[in-house]
Amino acid sequence: MKRNLYVATAAAVVLLAGGPAAAAVAAPADAVRTAPAAAPAAPADTTAEGAAAAALKDYPGVIESLDRDGNVWHVDVITKDGKGHAELKVDAANGKVTRENVDTDEDAGEHKELLAAEVTAEQAVKAAVAAHPGEAWAVEWEAGDGNGKAASWHVEVRGSDGKTWDGSVDATTGKVTVRADSDDDYGNG
Repeated sequence: MKRNLYVATAAAVVLLAGGPAAAAVAAPADAVRTAPAAAPAAPADTTAEGAAAAALKDYPGVIESLDRDGNVWHVDVITKDGKGHAELKVDAANGKVTRENVDTDEDAGEHKELLAAEVTAEQAVKAAVAAHPGEAWAVEWEAGDGNGKAASWHVEVRGSDGKTWDGSVDATTGKVTVRADSDDDYGNG
């Protein structure tokens, strides 16, 4: 006990007089204990919701599609007047947005249904993940066909088990259903 007190006191004196390098030389190896250096924190992975927010901050409008490809989110945004369209990339590691292509002479009528939709891409993602827990991997606008098929959002959710649920979210009601062409293992929503 006394030995530890003497060693600690000696180490403190050496630190005051000569700094950490001197302490390492003067003190016995078992007396100098240092905490391992903490590894730098890895950046949080950008979710679909985060990618959507970053894209809309860079290019305000309405999301038409968003999908993840490796470490990049591809986001298509239509301006609220329907005349502008941007293809953006959002880095999933840091949320940085890069504009790939911007077009300012779109036909506003082509996007009328999307712009009038009561359910946004962001809301469709939240609804799909609430119905089928996991991480949204893609969301894409699907216009109505005029033959009874209503406009909807196609959403892919990856579960923690690695399986993908493929569903639709009604653009008016927000109702979530499994897609008829889905190969999921989750069953009907």
